[in-house]
Amino acid sequence: MNYTDVPCYRRPNDRVLGGRLFGAFLVLLIASGTAARAQGASPSNSPLSMPATNLLGFAGVRDNAKGTLSIEGDALQFQQSGKPPAQVKITSIQDLVLGEESKQVGGTPMTIGKAAVPFGGGRAVSLFAHKKYETLTLEYLDSDGGFHGAIFQLNKGQAEGFRSELINKGARVSDTGAESTKQTVEAASENK
Repeated sequence: MNYTDVPCYRRPNDRVLGGRLFGAFLVLLIASGTAARAQGASPSNSPLSMPATNLLGFAGVRDNAKGTLSIEGDALQFQQSGKPPAQVKITSIQDLVLGEESKQVGGTPMTIGKAAVPFGGGRAVSLFAHKKYETLTLEYLDSDGGFHGAIFQLNKGQAEGFRSELINKGARVSDTGAESTKQTVEAASENK
């Protein structure tokens, strides 16, 4: 049994180079898909109209109703599909407060899946199973002078622009709300 050596003309780094090219292509593909999605979403995320959920309190709208929150002329309007819009005059808004929240997504299937992951891995899954969103809380007077409050849930990054636009159109903001928010943040950072 005589074996003859056949010379190999492949360089040792050819395989690594191919993997790097594939990785670069994959990163480019993901980045272009994300950019295209962001460009497609920008018209609907304008500061004057955006998707929102009425968590609580807006007159004429049931709790946890999904719709579009918009500024139409001198009124703040919440429009559900197929229903007449509920609105309040912007000048009757007495205070605006922003907040940030996080909620777990996935429901019962995610909870069961986390329990099934061995060696405590369900805790690691919990890190990625949360969605962050912002809340816009407003206090306003109705046409009869009654005091009301409403809480809207917005996608992350939308509430500040919407709040600024409401202030520009005549909504009032009390300074005590800003101070209490700052105190809460400071107290939370002191505890760490």
